[in-house]
Amino acid sequence: MDEREKLRKFRELDDAFADALKELEGSKPKPAAVSNELADAERLREQEREKQRIFEKRLKALMAEYAQPADSVSTLIRTLVKLGRI
Repeated sequence: MDEREKLRKFRELDDAFADALKELEGSKPKPAAVSNELADAERLREQEREKQRIFEKRLKALMAEYAQPADSVSTLIRTLVKLGRI
């Protein structure tokens, strides 16, 4: 193989390596995208916490309205879960 052929092969290899690096850099999430994903995840967690608070408030109100102790309600819920009703 002469020097020109070696130089051509080297350039092809160098170009392929540069293209591979560009692809890797393009697939990395941008810092802003990561920040947005974290903010979205935090919003979802906050929504879930709010749903949990609303559920607990409503459950306590129902327990008070029907004069049911926590143990009785807990047993009822476990039974419903075992039966596949909830």
